Amino acid sequence: MTRTVSEEKKALRRQVKERVVQLPKDYCQKSDAAIRQYVLSLPEYGQARRIFCYAGTPSEIQTLPLIAQMLSDGKEVGVPYCISLGKMEVRQIRSLSDLKPGRYGILAPDTTCPVMAAHTIDLGLIPCCTCNEKGQRLGYGGGFYDIYLHDSHFARAVLCRHQVMTGQIPMEDHDERMDLVISEKGVIRISRQE
Repeated sequence: MTRTVSEEKKALRRQVKERVVQLPKDYCQKSDAAIRQYVLSLPEYGQARRIFCYAGTPSEIQTLPLIAQMLSDGKEVGVPYCISLGKMEVRQIRSLSDLKPGRYGILAPDTTCPVMAAHTIDLGLIPCCTCNEKGQRLGYGGGFYDIYLHDSHFARAVLCRHQVMTGQIPMEDHDERMDLVISEKGVIRISRQE
């Protein structure tokens, strides 16, 4: 019996989550620090005025130090805010204290934070369950990012620890590709048209 793409994605998410649980804490800390440095050294980062960055959960890349650095560097920083199933917007924060536990326990901007329009964003730092070197990304199944990114034009960088990356990712027509893949091993640039 042949599995659907959706079933293949669910199976891959399960496999990756099992791998993530096994990652040593010191590896995660070192890889996260290296990923943050690669982000800060990007020409896209240097040129960006407005940046969209997720607030990492305990199993993801820890982005709060990165967000703090961006704010310190004078960048305008937007963080995702989930409105409803599959629908999110980006809200601008002025400090880390603007982040409060939201849906699924994920830190999100306070509702008083202003919306940052997608067309004004210069760089987006995107989470993943896993990704590959071709810029294909597997999210967590909610579709929030694919829907949000569909009509966006900013540079998209997916952040992923190398030990969580996968060779093949089942893709569907609505799955959005990334421009940059950043792991502790470095930065891979991709043409989305490939």
